[in-house]
Amino acid sequence: MNERAWTLADQMAARAAELRIAVHTLPCGARLLDAGIAASGGFAAGLALAELCMGGLGHVAAAAVTIGGETWPGVQVWTDHPAVCCMASQYAGWAINPAGYFAMGSGPLRASARVEAELFARLGYAESASRAVLVLETRTLPCDAVAEWVSRSSGVACHRLTFAAAPTASLAGAVQIVARVVETGLHKMDVIGFDVTRVGSAFGTAPLAPIARNDLRAVGRTNDCILYGGRSYYTIAAGDDELAALADRLPASSSPDYGVPFSEIFKRYDNDFYRIDPMLFSPAEVWLTSATTGRTFHAGRIDVAVLRGSLFDEG
Repeated sequence: MNERAWTLADQMAARAAELRIAVHTLPCGARLLDAGIAASGGFAAGLALAELCMGGLGHVAAAAVTIGGETWPGVQVWTDHPAVCCMASQYAGWAINPAGYFAMGSGPLRASARVEAELFARLGYAESASRAVLVLETRTLPCDAVAEWVSRSSGVACHRLTFAAAPTASLAGAVQIVARVVETGLHKMDVIGFDVTRVGSAFGTAPLAPIARNDLRAVGRTNDCILYGGRSYYTIAAGDDELAALADRLPASSSPDYGVPFSEIFKRYDNDFYRIDPMLFSPAEVWLTSATTGRTFHAGRIDVAVLRGSLFDEG
């Protein structure tokens, strides 16, 4: 995936003016793709960033989605390698936190660094990358010290690293976060103990969050697009009884926290993600199809009222 993502990063750099991104090289030799911090970025940059997050094994496109009988702008995502591209790459599971800096890290460098050792053991997946790509959700571009910290943590030389970055409250950032609609369902499967390597293919859609006034507000909007407006479809090597039980637990509505905008839930827990019920983080609706029997199980619901309040208020 790192080689695939490196090719995608080269293509982004070649299209920098079109994508409204900026390309920099740090003194240590690491390449930076700014998709929304100092550069303006946009929807196209977000789509490219999302595919970068998925290590070149997932596909993301703009799409019209139907919410409450209306057509809203959104994204559609699909992959035939869900466990690897979503959990070993797209999932923002690596906290990039050297002294004085913080960003959530996703992208295929995670599969080489394998800082999340238990997750990668369950996935049975690893890469030994000679060059690698890391996507950062942050408002601050990484400096040499950050690149060197990542290099030490991953074993990849600084001059062989590409960082792509955008804040949550940017058009590109909003696209790449909402494009996690399939990944969130896989992550919840993993949390409740289901083997995600049994998921053969996956497809999802979600409405697109309008840009917000600040990153905190954008966190609420982008999460709401998935929790209250996301739909994901999974083809799984499992029998009917197992999928029926999984479907009941998988959608966001299975959490007692479900039903109010994410910004309110976040405040309730003093802006601490780790205190929020982990069962909340999943698509609003799921369809699970058995690859052995062909039967499909559906659970969850779209909540138009919560989405409207979150996405189209004055903030």
